[in-house]
Amino acid sequence: MDRLWAMQVFTRVAECGSFSRAAESLDLANATVTACVRNLERHLQVALLHRDTRRLNLTDEGTLFLARAREILGAVEAAEAEVQKQLGEPRGSLTVDTPISIGHALLCPALPAFAARFPAIRTAVTLTNQRRHLIEHAIDVAIRMDRVDDAELVARPIYEARYKLCCSPAVAARLPADVRELDPALCLGILAEERRTSNPWRLQRGDEAHTIQPEGPLHFNSSDGALQSALQGAGVVQVLDVFVNPLIESGQLVQVYGDWNTETKTFYAVLTKARVSSARVRVFIDFLTEVLASTRRPSATQTIKVRDTGQR
Repeated sequence: MDRLWAMQVFTRVAECGSFSRAAESLDLANATVTACVRNLERHLQVALLHRDTRRLNLTDEGTLFLARAREILGAVEAAEAEVQKQLGEPRGSLTVDTPISIGHALLCPALPAFAARFPAIRTAVTLTNQRRHLIEHAIDVAIRMDRVDDAELVARPIYEARYKLCCSPAVAARLPADVRELDPALCLGILAEERRTSNPWRLQRGDEAHTIQPEGPLHFNSSDGALQSALQGAGVVQVLDVFVNPLIESGQLVQVYGDWNTETKTFYAVLTKARVSSARVRVFIDFLTEVLASTRRPSATQTIKVRDTGQR
């Protein structure tokens, strides 16, 4: 019996609380996972798990063994990372979860460069807006926005994005100079998660505050959809800078009301504590930070203020 492999399987079963979910995350048959744990118990001559039709519970021996197994597996991961660091070439498989909009706009276009830089890493990316459980789905790194509530996870801030109001140059020329006079019917909305109401735009300038509730004819559950409509002159959108900066740089869209501050969102690279020392994860997060840094705000010459071009 491969005891190290058996520890990995047992640890995954304990963390998932299910043989079937552990098998799915490890890409194994249920029978294989069950047999592996049984062989480990036979080798140790103790029961590690209480099994019933609804759930699994650790025995006292199982709780003790789980703690030791995690220590051993963590030490093995750290040893592999040190060796790979000496070799200068991280290798192995890497699984990544990312929100769909980030995947389409940023990550997927950059991945060929990552593969060229680290050819020994096999990267599998899932684009999903579902917050999948990292351990159950064997995810090495997940990109999250705004918050990370699980104390068992490690969240590393990689980018703080700020919203920008933008539209086509033709639309900008027709807008009022003061954002407080902007007609909400000209504003295209981004739908709140699992709701039919668009997110409000909250603006701040010194002690002044102004909120716009978009009431335009089009509303989307993705930034990409809103940007496509803005490119066709359908109205004004509020989108995170990380998505719109390339379009502003190219002149296809212009930023308006840039003298007002908008809300921000923080992007995090999220991983389990067991993956902190992984060389594959480390180089991927470094690469991701590099990609996001390259999308920083365009030069001031690309920002068009409505008060300079608008007509009342």
